[in-house]
This record gives sequence, structure tokens and C-alpha cells, in this order.
Amino acid sequence: MTAANLIIVCLSYNRLMIELELLSLKDRLRFKSIENRTHLWDIVRKKWIRVAPEELVRQLLIHYLILHESYPKGLIKVEKKLKVHQLVKRCDVLVLDKQGSPFLLIECKAPHINISQSVFDQVAMYNISLEVPYLLVSNGSQTFCCLMNYENKSYQYIKRIPEFIFE
Repeated sequence: MTAANLIIVCLSYNRLMIELELLSLKDRLRFKSIENRTHLWDIVRKKWIRVAPEELVRQLLIHYLILHESYPKGLIKVEKKLKVHQLVKRCDVLVLDKQGSPFLLIECKAPHINISQSVFDQVAMYNISLEVPYLLVSNGSQTFCCLMNYENKSYQYIKRIPEFIFE
């Protein structure tokens, strides 16, 4: 069973939306003007990134994972290159487990982009080569997470971000 055979359908997913208070973390972000454009400090890549709505969601979500879910910063990868059907793509965020294997694949969208079937299709396509246990999509106000079961060709929406296991 490959990830390509497992299609995620987002019908009736609204009742399993995860409530995150991402905007409460906005004061943790560092901003700076560079050449008359606003940038923010990426704590994972350790560099200034030009502010865009999707980038703001990504940075807030990364801060949430580190501060509220105790995810180790060193195991969070941003814009990780993936090979999908002979094409090089970049996923927004990939969290590795303690052994260095992919654990959680995250697709971020700008706040004005509704989480639709096309967003789930995009993260599922990125997951073809990874087969992570968890997929998460967020636009900052809508966040959904799936637990994948490749053996049974199924998935289940879960009501919270998966706990990072340190054992």
C-alpha cells in the first residue's frame, strides 16, 4: 500500500477542526524591515524571511509546536525538498521523530485560503514519498490533522495535534 493509493476526503471534516490560538503567539515573532519590506525571523532556518500571509501561519504554527506541544526545534524542517513523480517539490513543514524518520507533514495556507479538497490533495501528493503517520493542514484559523493507516488503506481525523514521543 502506498500513499498514492490513499486519497484523503475532506467531507464533513469541520466538526473535527482543531482549535489553536495561534494569534496569541504573534508577540513571540520578531519583525524587521529590510529594504523597505517587512521580514520575520525564522527560528528553524535561523534567517530573516519576507513576510507573506502563508509564512506568518507557518511561523505561528512552528512556535505553537515548540511552545505548547514540546516538539524539538531541531527535528522541525522547513521547506524540505521532496521528490514527487520525478518533480522536486517543497513541503511547508516536516517534523521528524527521534530516530529522524518523518512523523508529521504540515501544509500551511494563507488565512484567506479555505481548507478545501485541493489542500488535502496537495499534502497527500507530498506524502507519496514519505508515508508519514500524521498529516496536518492549517490556514491559521482552520486546522485539521489525520492519522494515516497505510496497512488498512484508511485514515482518521483526530481532534488534536499528535503528541511528540521522546522515549
